[in-house]
Amino acid sequence: MGVLRLESAPRNRVTILNMKAKRPVGVMGAMTLMKQSLSAASGRKTLAIKTLASKTLVSKTLVGLMAAMASTAALMGSVSAQTVGRGFENQMGLIPGVTSIAHEIDFFHNDILLPIITVISLFVLALLIYVMVKFNEKANPTPTKTTHHTGLEVAWTIIPVLILVVIAIPSFRLLTHQLTFPEADITMKATGKQWYWSYTYPKSGDVAAFEFDSNLLDQAALPPGKLRLLDVDYEAVVPVNKTVRLQVTADAVGVIHSFVIQSFGIRIDAVPGRLNETWFKAEKEGIYYGQCSKLCGKDHAFMPIVFRVVSEEKYKEWLAKTSKEFAATSSSTQFADAESATLRQ
Repeated sequence: MGVLRLESAPRNRVTILNMKAKRPVGVMGAMTLMKQSLSAASGRKTLAIKTLASKTLVSKTLVGLMAAMASTAALMGSVSAQTVGRGFENQMGLIPGVTSIAHEIDFFHNDILLPIITVISLFVLALLIYVMVKFNEKANPTPTKTTHHTGLEVAWTIIPVLILVVIAIPSFRLLTHQLTFPEADITMKATGKQWYWSYTYPKSGDVAAFEFDSNLLDQAALPPGKLRLLDVDYEAVVPVNKTVRLQVTADAVGVIHSFVIQSFGIRIDAVPGRLNETWFKAEKEGIYYGQCSKLCGKDHAFMPIVFRVVSEEKYKEWLAKTSKEFAATSSSTQFADAESATLRQ
């Protein structure tokens, strides 16, 4: 696009020059150049306005995003400042463990099982693709009539056996550690009922034995910061870095439940008339969630498990306070002898 300049010319005519092309233009050409100039100016103005609007929109978006992130972080901070034993949105893998058994389960799953499963799946996929390409009707119109191959049959028998041996060794070691009980610092009992859990603490020094029920919070009036379908009115409390021997059973007239806390690496059935046992030693303070994992009836989804791990000092304070609150309703509680209890599953 050129720049217009007017010059005097012979015979009183005005010559219009295109300064970019250095050549004269006619009236129509001049009008065209003027239109182009005006269009360009308008376009630059429009582009500037759009650019400014875009920058403003981006700025507002970033400010809004930062505000949303801040509010989310504040909310998550209020919910998860001590909450480490639960799943989070978009999480992959197991809930992080806080006991030696849970760490061993994580290692067995992530470092042994997943690589083996991945290699087998990729091998089978490659084999399927090879067979589809190599032995389709067009590429292989005359199929072989071979029915046996000794080497192949030996291979597909021996290789799976070796894979199972590789899996079995750490699996048996893990089971041994789960079922070998160290000396317990605390013994407590969890009883599955319809449909909630009850926790029983034995007499400890001057603290009387007591029992309390743990029920799901009212979901219609859930307090801020509490988790839907997970938080309860009364949490079980244990001290950090102490070995807890947990006896698990179910109401004599009830149904079978399953007591699971993934962060502790424990899962054990609660069977009416049978006393099962497990153990854990939490290495980190926090709140740890679990749920009944046995289809136990109409409210199976509404009987969560919540354990709060605290320091030993806070545990003693909680024990003294809670025993006074529930001792009156727990005077007839009978507690199994931890030394004579037999593990039966």
